[in-house]
Amino acid sequence: MESQCVRVNKKDGERTRLELITHGVLNKDLKIKPDGDHILIPVKEVPEGYGNIGYDDFEEVIKEKTPSELLGTSPAFELVGDIAIIDRYESDLLRIADALVKQKKVRTVLYADTPVSGEYRTRTLSYLAGDNKTETVYRENRCRYLLDVSKVYFTPRLATERLRIAGQVKDGGTVVDMFAGIGPFSILIAKRCPNSHVIAIDKNSEAVRYLRENVKLNKLENVEVREGDVREASKGVQDADHVIMNLPHSGFEFLDIAFGMVKKGGLVHFYAISHENDLFGGIIERIKDAAIRCGSGIIPIGKRVVRPYAPYQYNICIDFRVT
Repeated sequence: MESQCVRVNKKDGERTRLELITHGVLNKDLKIKPDGDHILIPVKEVPEGYGNIGYDDFEEVIKEKTPSELLGTSPAFELVGDIAIIDRYESDLLRIADALVKQKKVRTVLYADTPVSGEYRTRTLSYLAGDNKTETVYRENRCRYLLDVSKVYFTPRLATERLRIAGQVKDGGTVVDMFAGIGPFSILIAKRCPNSHVIAIDKNSEAVRYLRENVKLNKLENVEVREGDVREASKGVQDADHVIMNLPHSGFEFLDIAFGMVKKGGLVHFYAISHENDLFGGIIERIKDAAIRCGSGIIPIGKRVVRPYAPYQYNICIDFRVT
């Protein structure tokens, strides 16, 4: 397709492209193309002050249709690396799978037969389309995570929360991730704070195997991986600056362990599932009672809804300082 264009030296190409975007004149429907030591950038119109203007033929950009555009509705699914997992409440699965597997980012489509359950919070998955596999590499916040979605618990929906917690950690401290899984909290913190000592604990041997691989994958040397029940695996840990308790269904059972590891003035990041009628008050009172039994006190310094969990229920986080 013929279009007006700007001809610029290759070394100035990216700067010029960004300028044209700022002016709102870059023709995003056409592909930029090389012209010797220069490139031709298609534009809808040329802003004042640009020279070397001309016309040329350009290849059209073929835009990928989204699943919603293909289906006429918005299917519920989760994308972990290149694996799409369709929500277990969805129907018309084959049609949704066909739309998903047409996406460039998707190589495999699975269906969640069961909800997340059991000690290791896993679920049964069925293969629907694409490559028949359950292992993938997921990228988040400049970190990479190898995992098997059928053997470990993981959700990309906590990406913002993980970044929030990592932003509170000062380099050089000690962080304990009590229920680390494949390491999304631990690895992000260790990468952002290379002088910190991160202790990552988990009971699921499969999760620990991937956790160790992910430490290597991200070239980290400041993560100590411990496998086993946190009551045993945490022995000897004291004076931690931060303790992360991402076990929202049963975290109360392990508050005594957290109080035994965190130093006075240290922070605990406690996750729970709470009803909308009392999102934070009841949870905070239970934490205070646990602190008193352990000879400690707490000062809540932050509380937030992380995400909806079920009708009228929310996954919440309470950050509190130990006194």
